[in-house]
Amino acid sequence: MRILFFSDVHGDPSSMEYIFERSRELQADKFVFLGDALYHGPRNPLPGGYNCMKTVEYFNSIRENILAVRGNCDADVEQMLLQFPMMGDYALLHTEKMQFFLTHGHIWNENTLPPVSGGTVLVHGHTHIPVCKEIEKEGKKILIFNPGSATLPKGGFERSFGFYDGETLSLRLLKDGSIFQA
Repeated sequence: MRILFFSDVHGDPSSMEYIFERSRELQADKFVFLGDALYHGPRNPLPGGYNCMKTVEYFNSIRENILAVRGNCDADVEQMLLQFPMMGDYALLHTEKMQFFLTHGHIWNENTLPPVSGGTVLVHGHTHIPVCKEIEKEGKKILIFNPGSATLPKGGFERSFGFYDGETLSLRLLKDGSIFQA
C-alpha cells in the first residue's frame, strides 16, 4: 500500500492541488489526513488562497480513499461539509510491514505518547514542522513521523507531506515531491 500523509491544509485549495499532483506522480493508493482541514486557527495567518468551499470539493473528491483524524482547528460544522469521517482523535492503520497510530498531535505526540506497543509509528501533524526520528521511552522504540504542513510550514521549512511506499517512509517537498530529511 502506497500512502500519502498530509496535514494542516487550513482551507487552502492550492495545497490540495499539489497533494493531488504528488499523489498521481507517486501512485498513492490511500490518503491519510492528520487534521486541520478548513479553519486557519487564531495563531496562524490567513492562507493567501483561503477558500473553504473549494477545499471541501477537493477533500470530498477523495472521500473513498481517505482516512482522516480531527485536528485542534476542526469543528463539527466541518464534518457537516466533508463526506468522510474526520472527527476521531486517532485512527489505527496496519499495513503488511508497519503499524501506524494516526493523530493530529495536540493530544498525543512525542512528549505524550499514546498507549501503543514498541515498533509503532506515531504519525501526527499540528506543529507544522516535519519530523522523522526514532525515540525510546519506557523501554519502547517508537518512530515519530510528522509530514509538516501542506499550507503553513513553520521552523524555516517549506510546505511538505509524507509518503510510505510500502517499505520506507519519506518526507517530501510539496512543490516537487523531492525527498528531504528534517
